[in-house]
Amino acid sequence: MAAPTVNAQITDAVTQTNVKVLGEAPAEALAAASQAMAHAMGLAMENATQTQGGMQQINNTATGAMIALITQAGGA
Repeated sequence: MAAPTVNAQITDAVTQTNVKVLGEAPAEALAAASQAMAHAMGLAMENATQTQGGMQQINNTATGAMIALITQAGGA
């Protein structure tokens, strides 16, 4: 029995689809990597802002404690 033949239009459509997918893959991979990098940088900036706020609270507390010590020592 002879192997069935496939219409040339069908094989052409499948080939074009495969070429399209392979052609778009690098751009999509780069876009995904760029999104991941942007997200990581956003989290890093948020973390830095949170750390800076925490350090300001520590600074305020330390300043208040030093003023209290100076006042108790009679330096003011």
